[in-house]
Amino acid sequence: MRSRNRPIELVWLEDFLTLSGSGSFSRAAELRSIAQPAFSRHIRSLEEWVGATLFDRSTHPASLTEAGRQFRPAAEDILRRLALARETARETHDAAAATLRFAATHVLSLTFFPDWLRGLESRLQLGRIQLVSDSLQACEEIMLQGRAQFLLCHGHAAVANRLEPAGFRFARIDTDTLLPVTVPDKAGRPRFALMRRSGSPLPVLDYSSESGLGRIVHALLGAALGEARSEAVFTAHLAVVLKTMALEGRGIAWLPQSLIRDELGDGRLLAAGGRDWQIPVEIRLFRRREPEPAAAEAFWEIVSGRRR
Repeated sequence: MRSRNRPIELVWLEDFLTLSGSGSFSRAAELRSIAQPAFSRHIRSLEEWVGATLFDRSTHPASLTEAGRQFRPAAEDILRRLALARETARETHDAAAATLRFAATHVLSLTFFPDWLRGLESRLQLGRIQLVSDSLQACEEIMLQGRAQFLLCHGHAAVANRLEPAGFRFARIDTDTLLPVTVPDKAGRPRFALMRRSGSPLPVLDYSSESGLGRIVHALLGAALGEARSEAVFTAHLAVVLKTMALEGRGIAWLPQSLIRDELGDGRLLAAGGRDWQIPVEIRLFRRREPEPAAAEAFWEIVSGRRR
């Protein structure tokens, strides 16, 4: 026998099992759809790799030697395990390809995402959905790393983000408005008002640099807030946290109208400024420009308006 350092080939095992079942080299070669000389070479190569004769060729039909009988269960087990592993891998791949993976900012995860998906279900059969909720900065990183297919966030034409147009595109799927709000005072008027002149600085509940809403507010109203003698008395990247602080009467917060509809409706929060202090924004869905799995592409066609 020659050296057994040569790597084993799976076809040798398949040929071995076929021959052990038929006992005929010519019939086994036919079943394997290869020429008999090539089939015989495969069997010899396997015997060289094992280091033992696996078939008694002096009998007709050819029969397994004792070494061949000992080797057969191992060959069957190897091929069975590989077939199972392949099937499991395919199922895992198919499930992953059918899963819609979203990154969404915290506020839209709470106020927009559930109802939006429910509305889409009438036009598209949705499978598995995976959602990661975080700040815009973290969600951008998730998209850049390819760990999500879609990013749901607020946006404004005057404020750029990290998802460059060369690699990403977006669809506008709805609109929202950032409103400056505060609690009412005892007389039912805004406790803090942007147009009201007073000797003390105007307390503002501000967004941190991680927040996409903060980027928009700072870019569009930064200069005006400076002129209004505002002072950031509290900072957070979550709109829901700023909402809680606003309801406690700690200052003015720019909050999405979609987040505070109930509070505006029952008077727990009031507008702290006129239309000049409001910021219309878009709710955007970003994706990579490169092709996505079929389920994600079908979803995009619906939400982007390509398929009605």
